[in-house]
Formats: sequence, C-alpha cells, structure tokens
Amino acid sequence: MADGALVFGANPNSSCLTSRAKKVNNSSISTAANTRRKTRQSHRRDIHSRVVLEKVLGITASSSSALTCEPSTGLVAYPAGCVIVILSPKKNKQTHIFNTSRKTFSALAFSQNGKYLVTGESGHMPCVRVWDVAERTQVAEVQCHKYGVACVSFSPNGSYIVSVGYQHDRTVNVWEWKKGTVIASNKVSSRVLAVSFSEDNSYFVTAGNRHVKFWYLDASKERRVNSTVPLIGRSGLLGEHQNSQFCGLACGRGSMASSTYCITHTGLLCQFNSNRQLDSWVDLKTTSAQCLSVSETFVFCGCADGTVRVFSPQDLRYISTLHRPHCLGVDVSQGTQPGHLFGANPEAQYPDTLALTFDPVTRHLSCVYNDHSVYVWDVQDIRNVGKVYSALYHSGCVWSVETYPELEDSSVACLSPGSFLTCSSDNTIRLWKSESTQSHVYVDGDTQYLKAEAEKAEGASQDGKSGIRVLEISPDGQLLAAGDRSGNLRIFGLHFMDELQKIEAHDSEVLCLAFSPTETGLHLLASASRDRLIHIFDMEKKCNLVQTVYDHSASITAIKFTELCMVSCGADKSIYFRSAEKTSEGLSFSRSHHIVEKSTLYDMDLDATRTHTAIACQDRNIRVYNVQSGKMKKCFKGSLNDDGTLLKVQLDPSGMFLATSCSDKNICIFDYESGECVATLFGHSEIVTGMKFSQDCRHLITVSGDSSLLSMNNCAFMPRQLFMIYC
Repeated sequence: MADGALVFGANPNSSCLTSRAKKVNNSSISTAANTRRKTRQSHRRDIHSRVVLEKVLGITASSSSALTCEPSTGLVAYPAGCVIVILSPKKNKQTHIFNTSRKTFSALAFSQNGKYLVTGESGHMPCVRVWDVAERTQVAEVQCHKYGVACVSFSPNGSYIVSVGYQHDRTVNVWEWKKGTVIASNKVSSRVLAVSFSEDNSYFVTAGNRHVKFWYLDASKERRVNSTVPLIGRSGLLGEHQNSQFCGLACGRGSMASSTYCITHTGLLCQFNSNRQLDSWVDLKTTSAQCLSVSETFVFCGCADGTVRVFSPQDLRYISTLHRPHCLGVDVSQGTQPGHLFGANPEAQYPDTLALTFDPVTRHLSCVYNDHSVYVWDVQDIRNVGKVYSALYHSGCVWSVETYPELEDSSVACLSPGSFLTCSSDNTIRLWKSESTQSHVYVDGDTQYLKAEAEKAEGASQDGKSGIRVLEISPDGQLLAAGDRSGNLRIFGLHFMDELQKIEAHDSEVLCLAFSPTETGLHLLASASRDRLIHIFDMEKKCNLVQTVYDHSASITAIKFTELCMVSCGADKSIYFRSAEKTSEGLSFSRSHHIVEKSTLYDMDLDATRTHTAIACQDRNIRVYNVQSGKMKKCFKGSLNDDGTLLKVQLDPSGMFLATSCSDKNICIFDYESGECVATLFGHSEIVTGMKFSQDCRHLITVSGDSSLLSMNNCAFMPRQLFMIYC
C-alpha cells in the first residue's frame, strides 16, 4: 500500500473538535476562535507548497509506447492518468510529473542521455511535451495533432522528436524540439501502433495495421527552408505478410543496426534488412503477441498468457522463455514459499504481456501485463532470471475506498493501522497494508474481468456491469460489507477475508452502505440501491431484514446513521431524516423531516460530532444540515470552477477540513468552518469515484474510473499526501 495520501496534518488539532461540542462562556469563545483563526491562517500559507502526491497505485499503460526506461539510472516511467510515474524498481520509490492540461498521458519516451522525457496525450488538440526529468518541469511543447498522440520517440542524438497521431489523426510529425518547430510532416493511410529511430539518426520506422514504413528526412532541403517540409516515406516490402497487423517495432542496435524488427498480432517475429525487405521471420508459438524490445544481444517478444520469448537479433535463434507472472486469481499475500506465484498449475490462466522495455545497462526487463501488473526482471543471466520488482493494481474502474478504523482495543483489530480496502469492476476487493503487502479477494472466484482491453488506449474508458460497487467496514473492525453492481450484498470477515454471507438484496446495483455507530448499542446495516429501496439488516441476527424504506422515488446516492437518526439523499433531490423508534415488532425508522432541493444530491458525509451532514449537490454547492432539526446551517461552493457537478464529499476525522471531487476531475480541500478553499488537487484522468481520509488525518486516498489510486499528504494542515489508485 502507499504510505501517504492527501495529508493535512501529522497532528490534527483535536481540541478544535471538542470545543465545538462543549458549551463555554463568551470569553473562552473569543479566545478559542482567535487561536483557531491564527492556526488556520498559518496552515493556509503553507498548503500549496506542502500538499504533495506521495504514491500512485495504478498504471494506465496499454502498449510499449507508454512504457520507457532510462538506461543510465535504471528508472522506469509509465503513465497513470494525468501523472507520469517515474519508478526506481530497486528502491521502490516514486517521483511524479503532472500534466497541468489535465489531459491523459498516452505515450512517453526518455531521451538517450536520460535528461528529458517526451510525452504525448489524448483528447482534443493534444500536445507533445518535453520535460526535464530532474526538475520535473516542462521545457517545451508543440500542438501538432488533433485527436491524440499514439506514440513518441527521441532521435538517438536528442535533436529530434517524432510523434504519430491516433487512428483518426494519422499524422507523422518530426519536431526540432529545442527550436519549438515542426520541420517535417506527412500522413499515413492506416493506424500506427509503434515508432522507432535508427541508431544513426538517418531514418525512423512506423508500424501498424498492414503498415511498416521507413521515413527519411531530407537534411539539405530542411536547411534551405524554415517551413515544414514533407516527410519522405518508403513502405517496407511485406510480401505475403502485407495484411498483418504489426503491433511492436524496434530498430536494431550495434552490429544489427541496419535491421528492423517487428512483431505481428498473430505471433510472428519479423526481421527487415537494410533494403526494407522482410527477409526472415519466426513463429513465436503463441496465440497472439503484442510487443517487443530489442538490444544488441536479445530480442524480447511479449506474448499471450504472460509469455516473454527471447531470441538472438543476429539470426532470430530461439534462446529462452522467461518466467510468467502470477496466475490470474492468486492471492499474493497467501504464499509462504518463493515459488507460490509461479506454480505449474496446468489449468491456470495468466495475463497477457502488453508492454516491454529493456535497460541494457542494468539488464532489467520491465513488463506490463493486461491485468495491470508490473514486473521488473533481472536478465543478467538469461538462464536464471530473477525478479527485481512487482506490483499488482486494479484493472478496472475503482469504485470505492474504505480505511480501517482505529479501535480502542488494538488487540481485537483484524488489520494493521493505516490499512485500507478498495473495490473495482475487475471483481476484486483489495486490501492494502504496506508498500510490500497486498491481499486480494476474488469475488465468486471469477477472473474473467481481470484482463483489461488493449484497445482501451485510444478510446474512452470501457466499464461493464461487473464488479463490486461499494464497501463499508463495521465500527468494531470485524466485518466488511460489499455491494455489487447486480444488487447483491456480501458480508466478509476481515480476520480471514472470507465470505460469511451473500444476500440478493436489490434489483440493481448497490450504491451505498452504512453501519450503525457503536454508541447505539445496535448492529444494523443499511443498503441502498438504484432500485430506490433502503434495506435495514440486523447483523446480530444473521442479517435478518428489519425494515425496507420506500420513500425515495429515484436512485439513492448516500445513507448515514447517527446515534438516533438515519439520513439519506438521492437523485430525486430529496433528503430524508428518519428517527429510530422501538415498536412491538422491533426497531423502526420513521420520517421526521423531508427536505427537497433544486438539484440532484450525489453524496453525503457526517461531521466529527455526527450532528451535521454535508451534502454534495449537482449545482456545485455543499449544503450542511442539522441532523436533529433538518434545518440548513450553511451553504458554500464546493468547487472553484463554474463547470461540472460535485460527485463526492468527505470530512476528515478531526472535523477541520472537507474534501470534494467534481466531474471536472479536480479535488478541492476546504476549511469546514469558513468554507474557504485551501488547496486544489488533480491527477486522475477520469472522475473521482471515491475518497477517504486516513484515520490519523495525514493522508487523503482517492480512487477513480481510470483504475488508479492516489495518496496525497500535507503536514502543514492535514494530509500531506494524496494516494491515487489507477487501473
């Protein structure tokens, strides 16, 4: 697990909370208010410089165009939404580059000297940007595509950058980036999936659907004119393979610098000679292939079922096949032996290899698989390959995140402090304990949703009706409730992460869950759904149904318990306040107040005293209501922009700060008392579907439809890190 998140303060001011709950005389009110005001002002002065992204748990790379390594240091770079993660595999440390345009990174490549990183992005009118790796700042940009950038590459001498547009753009541009000018350009007739520069800088090659083309820049013409000149291209002579899809490409190195290597989707490794002729190929013995990486001594081919085959670049002689990664459905936390992940189960299924990059200095091969796992292999001895680093992330939309509560008696805790759980459309619930420990629950044992689609790179996010939609942990820390997208409710024991009960509770997806607080002396669980119903279960009586509430006329988006009340809101613009009453038939909740607003209500959270509820509204306002009276206490803007809709709201355990997420993908942190915005955060490429403050108020964990998880932290005022979880 990432050990940081949006961190506001290492030591939250608990006295601030207690002062709100007590009645004090007028002089003490004045003194306390002044003290709080001065403290908050000092916190605000530091917040913009102190809030940092601490950890990203996720990856959005779907081809080798979005994976690159820096040969002198061994750093590996890959995209996670609007963030580039630069990973040191040996140290397991991350640094990050943010795209201030809020567009999703789609392609990237290091320069030969490792000082610069070039990136392409998706979306309308995307830019190609160059970043100083050490400073993590942008040094150049050019806007030369319309719909998205499929792949980018530096020339070996670092003078030029080539970029290729998405399928509907089909533009190939050469950019002299230090002058900020596009010096040559041309169109291609088919989709391009990969690009590679020759070692001598004289040409580069593009490959894709029925397409391998060699491009030459006329240097003399370039010197005579200052405008963009046409690129000169020559098609590769494909022979009988003219209808193949070439999904991987790399120019040769060293003694084989005049050769070009391509891989077809059907599983052929092809070699082109200096005359552009496809003069040899070899069958990879696989159902499909996706990527390759070439060095002076090896050609690595990424294939289906986690297979990576190794060949000699001189004569395409087979050398070896690397270890497969973990098989789909394995719980990585349960293995006690080194070979646990790599057992030889003949019926096991493995994720496909999506991306490869090889570092010839450290001799590390980095692999990304289509279940969004990342492995770095040490291939110093190709016959005895070792694992340097691995990480397993969600491969679908992450819907919810829950932090494990702090218990008075730590001896009864099922999970370690700082643990949190996430759920996803990939049909898994994942427990994140530390940077090196992670546990999975595969719901129904179904692994078909773990494999992400490779085509997702050039389109919008694809999300079916699979997976777990919402999580809730019981106040005593013993149970986990999970609602799925089919309306089922599952109860898990957190000690063994085993499923205790499954209830077919609703006709459509469960949108929210809530346990009653321990102060009530009751053990109730409420589930609410898109079917407009709220079911209340008694956990002490084997989840017997206590009551069904029919008040709402549209989807119910949030539900909360206080000591004596239950509050719910929904897409019908209604807020219902219900009081608990004991009847002859048992406990019953009856309506005490009903408020109708002018806009849809998307989320709700209780303050630290559980006497007020803050609601995120479609009109971008946060409205705070007194739970007992149902009267609105205050209203303030929950977003700095005038576009979008508030989707999520979360209060930190100290009661000092409130976080909101908006459909514009931004996250805002507000002073809860004054309603003043103290920080704005971004990084996700899809809407934020869940947020949670850590129990120590040091981190904010956010999850998103891009399948990633972010953690941010700020020691100055509360969380200092933000965790991003990306899929």
